[in-house]
Amino acid sequence: PVIVTGSLDIASAILLEASLSFFGLGDANLISWGGMLNIAQPYLRQAWWMAVFPGIAISLVVLSFNVLGDALNDALNPRLQETA
Repeated sequence: PVIVTGSLDIASAILLEASLSFFGLGDANLISWGGMLNIAQPYLRQAWWMAVFPGIAISLVVLSFNVLGDALNDALNPRLQETA
């Protein structure tokens, strides 16, 4: 179903935006988790939390959208309902 694909695509879009911002290819005027990781990179030894918390936030949000997509797939996929 389209809603399942959409929820999984949101997770991919979040990872793509964070990756582009981390590599400096995003908009410098916007706040982004990838931008936060990029800024925190030189300070990892002194201020490790600057990178850890945005990284945890990215991981949790992407994991949440993936779990949501799997749950919607299980609930809405007619092929899975026929075998049960």
